[in-house]
Amino acid sequence: MLFIQFLAINSDGPSGGLPQQLQHNRPPDDTKAAINPITSPAVEFIPSYPPPSASNTSGSEKPPSSPSPAIAFGLSQSGFTYEELAKATENFLSTNLLGEGGFGYVHKGVLPNGKVVAVKQLKAGSGQGEREFRAEVEVIGRIHHRHLVSLVGYCVSGARKMLVYEFVPNNTLEFHLHGKGRPTMDWPTRMKIAQGSAKGLAYMHEDCQPKIIHRDIKAANILLDDDFEAKVADFGLAKFSFDTDTHVSTRVMGTFGYLAPEYASSGKLTEKSDVFSFGVVLLELITGRRPINKTYSIADDSMVEWARPLLMQALDKGNFDGIVDTQLQNDYSSDEMTRMVACAAACVRHSARLRPRMSQILRALEGNIPLANLSEGIKPGHSTIYSSFGSQDYNSSQYKELEEFQKTGPRKPRAWHK
Repeated sequence: MLFIQFLAINSDGPSGGLPQQLQHNRPPDDTKAAINPITSPAVEFIPSYPPPSASNTSGSEKPPSSPSPAIAFGLSQSGFTYEELAKATENFLSTNLLGEGGFGYVHKGVLPNGKVVAVKQLKAGSGQGEREFRAEVEVIGRIHHRHLVSLVGYCVSGARKMLVYEFVPNNTLEFHLHGKGRPTMDWPTRMKIAQGSAKGLAYMHEDCQPKIIHRDIKAANILLDDDFEAKVADFGLAKFSFDTDTHVSTRVMGTFGYLAPEYASSGKLTEKSDVFSFGVVLLELITGRRPINKTYSIADDSMVEWARPLLMQALDKGNFDGIVDTQLQNDYSSDEMTRMVACAAACVRHSARLRPRMSQILRALEGNIPLANLSEGIKPGHSTIYSSFGSQDYNSSQYKELEEFQKTGPRKPRAWHK
């Protein structure tokens, strides 16, 4: 079972035109990262990717014309011929179909060296998918980290365009956490996934030049290997941002329930937008709930709004009974739960500038910094996260409007199952 997702991006690429000074990003020496050699392409994609899904974006923009990703972007990844990928997927056999969406298909394949891959194929004539193809090549072709999905290669053959990823065999966080009939994910695994995905995001935000803003962090875009190591996936919406940029102005795209309020209201994007989305993922790990769930009352269908007062109470009293996933049956480390709850609370603050950096979140999850550092001296549970009136960026009525926007657009998450 696998689902994959193409997401919308501006026709001029993730950064509004790839800057000449864009560097090939390599992880720092102390970062555990995996670089896949061209001669032995590692395979990374998972059986449960986000599907190439349509968005509410106008399709009137002309797709970028780039005859070859290798020429246009100077990539070192392997170039495959259409015939090679057709053979690898048994001529794109229907039984190898892993996912399907508005702009493309994903098939499982096996390369001649025995490596299992996932092949994302763009539907011919799809301007939206064309933009995503360019975006993913620009971004994922330059980043190498053990907690980020790796690009093995690509294919440009006439109107046919394909991306080849390493294959990750254990589905997504969304599948394991919310899938019907799935066994309960234990607490150590949840903490492991939180720390792994935080490492990937921290690398994108703080070790890459220019920094990379993902724009669609969610449980469905966190892939898992057989050891439940997390890999952040799907860079079709990603944007580049330089240190001199206060923000990136862009169309609002993403998945409702995960959108940061300032981004949803104005289209002003910063890395703190990803931090908010990551906070929603942490809340999913803590509560076992989906970001939006219509089976609950209107007042509680938004997980973030439901969780806010409970986060405050839990951190004040040291009692997590009201917020922790009941399926855990109280089998968790209180110290680790305190850390994750404090991180989630800090991430989903209304005001972007009051949210911590991903490196701070990572260190807090690992227990390497005092939790007070997440709030710059503000006691967790008493910051602007808990009161719309306490935010200098939004008043209560404005935030409620943003919540309604998140519930109705811009794109509903879709799961595609084999």
